Parts: sequence; structure tokens; C-alpha cells
Amino acid sequence: MTKKLSHFDQTGRAQMVDVGNKTPTQRLAVAKGQVRISPELAQILIEGKLEKGDAFTVAKTAAILAAKKTGELIPMCHPLGLDQVSVELTLDQKQGLVLIQATAKLTGKTGVEMEALMAVSMAALTFYDMCKAVDKKMIIEGICLVRKEGGKSGTFINDPL
Repeated sequence: MTKKLSHFDQTGRAQMVDVGNKTPTQRLAVAKGQVRISPELAQILIEGKLEKGDAFTVAKTAAILAAKKTGELIPMCHPLGLDQVSVELTLDQKQGLVLIQATAKLTGKTGVEMEALMAVSMAALTFYDMCKAVDKKMIIEGICLVRKEGGKSGTFINDPL
């Protein structure tokens, strides 16, 4: 059985999904990603000597702002009144990684997966921007949805690695 895509009308044109008749439920989405960094950058971050300032705080702030603006940036996404967005960036010096995780929550008629993914993406991009003077070879990778809860489809768990 082929699953029908809800973002297309009967003629195949893109459309915003009508969620007007849906019952609001508690929704949650968790996304993650990472930035591969050099040992030199990791050391600078540990010592707090990055010239542009605190890359972790700036990236976290940008991520929260991006989650709130998802409906403005992705054409078919609904503007949502988020109840919470939390973002964590963690340095794993041994692996040469900055691990990023974002959680978005609301009670509403549509999910918050895109908001969580947008938060991780913007955190990674902002982190890159803050640190590119030291390490232009950073690699942003592994951005994915880890978990989603709520709505008609229920709970989804993704174990990508």
C-alpha cells in the first residue's frame, strides 16, 4: 500500500495541510546532530579563548530562535506556539565532536519535528560560524529526528547509529 502524502492536493500541487479539525494533543520531538571539530578548536573551547565569544551559548540562543521561526522559514510548516524548546551542546573532546540535541514541546494539532530539527540545524550552523576562523574543516553531520510523541501516529523512535 502506498502512503498518501498530505502536503499535495489531488492535482499534485504543494499545499499546507489543514489541521483545523484535528484534536490538540501533547506533542514532543527530539532531534540530534553533531559537529566534527579539530583538536586545536576543542582546546580553545575548553580554555574559553574563542575570539568571538561563547560559541555554545550563542548557538543555543540561535537554535531556540530558529525553532520559534520554523513556520516562517519552511513553506508548508504551520506557525506554532511552542511550550518549550531546550537545546544542549556538549563537547566530546576525545571524539572531537560537539554533540547537539534539541527538544521541542507543545499541546497542539500538529507535530514539532521540524522545530526540533531546525533547532539542531541552526545550532550547528551558528557554532560553525562562531568557530570558522579557527577550524574551517568542521563537518556538520548526523542531523536526524530521534523521537516524536503525540498525534494520530503516536510514538516514533529512531535509532540511527
